[in-house]
Amino acid sequence: MSLGLLRDRDFGRLSAATALGQLGDRVIFLALPLVAIAALRADEFHVGLLTAMTSAGSLLVGLPAGAWVDRMRKRSVMITTDLARALLLLTVPVASAAGILTIWWLYAIALVHGVLTVFFDVAYVSCLPHVVGRGHLVQGNAKLSAIRSVTSISGPTAAGPLISLVGAPATLLVSSAGMAMSGLLAITMRTREQKPESSERPQLVREIKEGLKFTLQHPSLRAILAGDAIFSLSLAMYQTMLLVFLDREIGLQPSGIGLVFSGMGCGALLGSLLATRLAKRVGQGPVIWMAPLITCPLTALMPLARADWSVCAGAIGLAALSLGGVVRVVAQSSLQQALTPDRLLGRMSATARFFSWGGIPLGGLLGGISGSAIGAAGTLWIGAAGMTLSALPTFLSPLRRPPRP
Repeated sequence: MSLGLLRDRDFGRLSAATALGQLGDRVIFLALPLVAIAALRADEFHVGLLTAMTSAGSLLVGLPAGAWVDRMRKRSVMITTDLARALLLLTVPVASAAGILTIWWLYAIALVHGVLTVFFDVAYVSCLPHVVGRGHLVQGNAKLSAIRSVTSISGPTAAGPLISLVGAPATLLVSSAGMAMSGLLAITMRTREQKPESSERPQLVREIKEGLKFTLQHPSLRAILAGDAIFSLSLAMYQTMLLVFLDREIGLQPSGIGLVFSGMGCGALLGSLLATRLAKRVGQGPVIWMAPLITCPLTALMPLARADWSVCAGAIGLAALSLGGVVRVVAQSSLQQALTPDRLLGRMSATARFFSWGGIPLGGLLGGISGSAIGAAGTLWIGAAGMTLSALPTFLSPLRRPPRP
């Protein structure tokens, strides 16, 4: 992949901040549940509840976050939330060292971290058009996805052995450092968007309704939201029991689990390299429904795995899931940004996140309940079926065919 936009100073710094922040995020993704599973010996239901708390912020502040971010400079929001998350994560190893870490502590950390992440993500998506311009959105999203994919490979690969060496709580120091460095890099960006005009009497409810109305009345945007909601709920069920399945039913050590997730990162990297080409060849609309329809059924290979070579087949299925997921996200993010006027970018992003991520707490709870009732493997089957069916809303929408020239 050519350098292209990476030659731009601000996009280069945004990319470096993305890499560091994503590195911290990938370590959290592996380490935080393992703190509950291995260090605190939490059962399936409590692991599911932890997943729910991680994403509950999307339900609590998902819609108002868009209206608030649209009133502020996006870069400032990114810096503040990065530094706040870095400080928050430091409390886990400190509490563990002091012998006072409990599952309730993890719930609180997961909830507050999730709320801050909502604001960061809304600002991040809204910031990109200001940095690269609307004519380079697909290229910009593809390159950032490639960077995130590389860290998705390196993060779990490094985190697995590190967890084995120093324990899951101490590993979160890496996450904290990554978030802090991401925020400091964002400070050095020169791009200065104009401060959004604010009315003398801001009306939060009216602004939220405006964002909802725009997004839900647009046929293509509405279909994307529906597909994302189904996919996210199903993925949350799947991921909630995936670590439990690998740890307790397959018997993988943290280093082995890290390798499985690194394989997912490899799939994501390949997807980011193919995303622009596939969007041009197939069309942005069709690729959004084709990607999950082709790749999600392969996730059923994991619940078939045993403590032998079949784990590799399951890992290949997860890599395919990541490949299709990145291709879909690059295409639909670029389409969403292109279809939305600047003044509504934050609210569109927040609305999309609310419907997409809002299902994750429910999925986490359902995953925990299902895991307790029918086991981790059975829950993986349900998640695989749901992710495949998520292609239906976009298939049945105007996105089914590419637009006429």
